[in-house]
This record gives sequence, structure tokens and C-alpha cells, in this order.
Amino acid sequence: MDEEAQSRVDVWKYAYGFDTMRVVACVIELELPDVLENHGSPMTLSQLSSAVGCPETSLYRILRFLTHNGIFKKQGNSTEDPASVSYAQTPLSRLLTRDNMGPFVLLQAGPPGQRFGMSTKDLKAGKGSGLEAEYSEDIIWKPEVEEAYDKLFQEFLACHARASTKAIIDYCPEAFQGISCLVDVGGHQGTAVGMLVKAFPWIKGINFDRPDVVSEAPPIDGIEHVGGDMFESVPKADAVMLMWILHDWSDSLCIDILKKCKEAVPADTGKVIIVEAVIDEEGGDEYTGARLALDMTVMAVTVMEGEDC
Repeated sequence: MDEEAQSRVDVWKYAYGFDTMRVVACVIELELPDVLENHGSPMTLSQLSSAVGCPETSLYRILRFLTHNGIFKKQGNSTEDPASVSYAQTPLSRLLTRDNMGPFVLLQAGPPGQRFGMSTKDLKAGKGSGLEAEYSEDIIWKPEVEEAYDKLFQEFLACHARASTKAIIDYCPEAFQGISCLVDVGGHQGTAVGMLVKAFPWIKGINFDRPDVVSEAPPIDGIEHVGGDMFESVPKADAVMLMWILHDWSDSLCIDILKKCKEAVPADTGKVIIVEAVIDEEGGDEYTGARLALDMTVMAVTVMEGEDC
């Protein structure tokens, strides 16, 4: 891998570095390394879940992330027989027990009440597990934040849209053949659909988002900004695109969104284009670490279970 390609891999380590720290802190607070050490042999997911009081679905996603990073190791093949898989200590996880480096790592993570995102309290309450949690998705996705932080978040959305759309244009141009009208659901300021219309000029683009969002969107040649609610209806078109949308919502709400998208496109020729991270648990590539870190971010900021794998 050349230096430029390696830099594109390495930047995600810094982008998600805080998430890694939060996950490790939660695991130390759950005393997962101590439980395994005291048990003296590998433990199944069910055994660990009972021991630390965390739902299996959430704990599985955390262990998947940590085993990839060398904290714990998995024994058995989850594809062939998930129930037979067990987890064991590694030299690194042994250093995270409460009588070793665990307290020091927690100290560096800062006071629990001042950490953004994932917490042991949320995990035990069912956050990211598919169980009912104490928050609603409406509250999670309409947070009261500082103006400067909100501005930074808007900049991130635009940057992420540019990077993702460039990759789509470069590697998946055939997906847009035969499309004369494309709706980008949750398109924010219209960055992605604007780039697609420029690359594929035969397409008319519709940027669809909440009314308060599209009211501030700048004019873009070939793009119509439409305000609405994707849970109620989606504008009619030849194709609907969901770029980095579904991983934010619970499985049941994702089904509702997809039903509305299906209603918006022709039954015989319509397309629903989904842009998401895909996790290959038994294989993977140089970006697997970033995809798993994204899954931890999703767990930290969403309420109900919604997998991106």
C-alpha cells in the first residue's frame, strides 16, 4: 500500500480514536477483564452477559470491536455455530483489570458524567441492544447543543458527503444508468445529489430533508430542495438514495423508511440505493477497524438496535 492509500486508512484511527477510548473505559467499568481473569478460562457471550449485567446484543458488538483491536480473543466460528463461540483474555486485556492498568485508563478517560456518548449505565439499560431504553429516538436526534458544536457538525456532514459521493461516482457509476430523477433522502444541504447530477447530467435531483434543513440549503443547478418527513412520504422518482441514513435508526423504523422509499419508485424499474458501511466479521480489509469503530459510534448515539452489518 502506497503512502497516500495508507494515509486514508490511518486518518480513521484518529477520527474514531475517542470512540475506542470510550469503549475501553466502559469495558473496564463493567469489569469484563476481571470477570474473565477470575473465571480462569474462556467464557461464552451468554456467560459474560450474565456476569456483567449487559444485554447480549450490545455486548456482542463491543466484543466484536475489541477482539479486532487485540483486546480479548474469540475462539470458535460464529458463522458455523454462534453458540459455541467463547472469549478469552489476551496479554493486553489482562493489563486492563482493576488491579493493573484499568484504574489509570479510567482516570485518563475523565469523570463518567463528563464523557460524551457510551456509558455503562446506558449499556445495562439496553442501549444498542434492541431493548427499550430510557430515551426516545426523537430526543436523541433533536439534541440541544452549543451553536459552535452544531456548526462543526454541519461541516462534518458536508465533508463526509463529498468524500462518500466521490467514491460512488468513481466506483459505482453504473448504478445511475437509466435514472432520470433521483431523490436523496436526508440529503441535508444537497451536497451529495449536487455532485451526482454534475457527474451524471441526465439526472434531475431532489434533495429531500426536513423543512427547517432545506430552507437553509443553497441553490444548486439541477436540484430541487423539498421539505418533508421520510416517515410520512418520499417524493416520487425513478430512484431513491439513502446515504448514511439507516444506521441511525432502529430496525423497525428502518423498515418504515424503506417502505416509504418503495412507494416512491416505480414497481417494475425503481431503485432504492443504500450507501452504508458493511462489516465482514470473518474477513474484512484495511477499513474493517473503521467500520467497527463506526458501529461503536452508532451504539453511543442511538437508542434502539440498528446494525450496519
